[in-house]
Amino acid sequence: MKLYKRKPDDRAPLGQPDPYMIKAGDGRYYIYVTGNPGPQLFCSDSLLDGWEYKGCCLEAPGQKNCWAPCVIEIDGKYYMYYSSMDEDSDDEHGQTMRVAVADCPGGPFRFVKNLLPPFSIDPHMVVTPSGMYLFYCVNEYEAQRVGTVVMCDKMTDLFTMEGKPVCVIRPTLDEEIYQRDRFKKGEHWHTIEGAFYFNQGNTHYLMYSGACHQNPTYFIGYSVAHGDPDADLRTLDWKKFPDDTTYAPLLSKNDFVEGMGHNSVIFDNGTCYIVYHGRDIGDINLPEDARSARIDEMKIDGDVLSVEVTR
Repeated sequence: MKLYKRKPDDRAPLGQPDPYMIKAGDGRYYIYVTGNPGPQLFCSDSLLDGWEYKGCCLEAPGQKNCWAPCVIEIDGKYYMYYSSMDEDSDDEHGQTMRVAVADCPGGPFRFVKNLLPPFSIDPHMVVTPSGMYLFYCVNEYEAQRVGTVVMCDKMTDLFTMEGKPVCVIRPTLDEEIYQRDRFKKGEHWHTIEGAFYFNQGNTHYLMYSGACHQNPTYFIGYSVAHGDPDADLRTLDWKKFPDDTTYAPLLSKNDFVEGMGHNSVIFDNGTCYIVYHGRDIGDINLPEDARSARIDEMKIDGDVLSVEVTR
């Protein structure tokens, strides 16, 4: 279901793509979404209603087109991992991974450091018993299926990557094609992006989005690995569910929502929820890219995840 209900003369952006939700130390819920010039913030005292728009929450002079912010709380401070372009750049492949810090979940977050060179997008920072890890996406040009892949690297601290990344998910399906003949005839560009990791005991889940959000096959899928909770996430044997050759989306276009993708996950009062974006089908008054933040309960049964999409 939709999380944010627009009001007349609302100043909030029409879309809330790439929603990343946290429950902060103050007991409130926060959603950070893609925005220009910086990430847009929504907050609420309740998980499922009462969401309010708070505006841009990042101070990053000289940057624009902030994509897919991820926020993590460590020792009372809040760290935002995101990608953005330099203000004077027109090349979307100039997206650069960066980190910003704030004293409270509402910001303002202030830019601290670049983490990776362009093109690098869609961070997910996680803390496990074996340390901190950053999942992110880069382009892979020399492969059977060229396109964007998910990488994982360990962090030596909150601002420094170890520099030993491993590819954990890459394209294997035609349904993951972003655009046919994108850069040259006969070479189709694939996209695997928007990684989100969580675990339940010895079962590890790595969620992702495939294809282009404008394509009918755009979807949320996931990979599964088994290993100790304190395992190095780069060493796990990640396998797409149910396998590399079967298109079996967890979420994809249905009768009333399309463009479902780029999710986060939150556990609240013993229930697991998936937070994602999607467009209402048939609403001709909204622009094509007006993807709303949505939430639904997600069931976990061993390796199997399932979601019943609600209106």
